[in-house]
Amino acid sequence: MSMIRDLRAVVRPSRVSLRKDSGAYDTTRDPATPSAVVDCAVYRDGRRLQTDKPLTPHQAMRQVRRDGGFVWIGLHEPTEAEFSGIAGEFGLHPLAVEDAVQAHQRPKLERYDDSLFTVFKTIHYVEHDELTANSEVVETGEVMCFTGRDFFITVRHGGQGSLRALRHRLQDDPELLAKGPSAVLHAIADHVVDGYIAVADAVQDDIDEVETEVFSPGRKGTPRGTDAGRIYQLKREVLEFKRAVSPLLRPMQLLSERPMRLIDPDIQKYFRDVADHVARVHEQVIGFDELLNSILQANLAQASVAQNEDMRKITSWAAIIAVPTMVCGVYGMNFDYMPETHWKYSYPVIMGITVGICLGIHRTLKRNGWL
Repeated sequence: MSMIRDLRAVVRPSRVSLRKDSGAYDTTRDPATPSAVVDCAVYRDGRRLQTDKPLTPHQAMRQVRRDGGFVWIGLHEPTEAEFSGIAGEFGLHPLAVEDAVQAHQRPKLERYDDSLFTVFKTIHYVEHDELTANSEVVETGEVMCFTGRDFFITVRHGGQGSLRALRHRLQDDPELLAKGPSAVLHAIADHVVDGYIAVADAVQDDIDEVETEVFSPGRKGTPRGTDAGRIYQLKREVLEFKRAVSPLLRPMQLLSERPMRLIDPDIQKYFRDVADHVARVHEQVIGFDELLNSILQANLAQASVAQNEDMRKITSWAAIIAVPTMVCGVYGMNFDYMPETHWKYSYPVIMGITVGICLGIHRTLKRNGWL
């Protein structure tokens, strides 16, 4: 059991905040790699076999079939021509091969003859100084895994989500790798889901910031709101996050609950931990979506309230201005027999009455909250 406990220690170092870990993602293919094959190695008794020069997939598989062990091949965005030879060598199902080459697949787990085909969506948090209506919050990629009795093939799409660091950590613990391809599958699943947790924490910070701006008091203690476009953009990015997490619930449940020939029983127990983490992140993302709906509705309601307040103020001042307008209109008709037009004090009296009426209207409207 101590060996199995080490499995968590091998993968858990990858759970770090994406805001601080600049090495969590490999944005380019290795310049020294002339093809889509990023790495190809044979593992026997949990140790990587050292060779004088890099092995081709054909050479690696021939060595495994002769001496035992398993081969782990990593590819980055292979073309159909580049992948067809590997697919033929390992007997991969044409439908799975088509999905792996074309990418843009939904997270899933499928069984083809003597292999498992698993699709993971990787999520990367995009740093930004300020959230705007055009900000990209999350960036997605894909990792497809072919798990066989004596081989493990990863096909990666997107500029992030490198598995190089994970491979090195696994190679540092031969006892884990001795469990075979299923140990690698668990490590990748845990690595991807740990990325979800870190991204969820970062997105939570963005949502908290927007929520604070919406409900923070503005002038005269009224909520000042925020740009609805920013909220809507954040909601779109959360939806992208949801599309990566939600479909993964069922595959992780199957890997943790259903006995499979290609999954070591000791390793299968730890898929339950991954399934729990996926369920937790799924609940977070659902909560994000509902919270953003509430924030958006509150922001729109505040905009409507602000418009109503503006209209009330305009109407109030129009009512006040109507009094002098009426008086001036009456005394501007130039009739000879207007009341008090020849009285010495008529002008100050009329102006005083007008000002008094305006002040009375202003005080009444202010007391009723219109001004």
